[in-house]
Amino acid sequence: MERKAVSIMKACDLVGVSRRTIYNWITSGKVEYVRTAGGSVRIFVDSLWRQPNAAGGQAESLGAAPRNLS
Repeated sequence: MERKAVSIMKACDLVGVSRRTIYNWITSGKVEYVRTAGGSVRIFVDSLWRQPNAAGGQAESLGAAPRNLS
């Protein structure tokens, strides 16, 4: 199964946080990402709503409630 990855700005829109917050999450390992051949960063969407080391093993949102973008 292929994982969906989005740009940093799209990730910001999805969870309602700033670019700086996303970069902080990348640095601290809270979100998973990949670099494209051109050097851009893409964030794996499924890593935006889980927090490593969450108590009880339950996933927790890292940011605000997700927005409905439909």
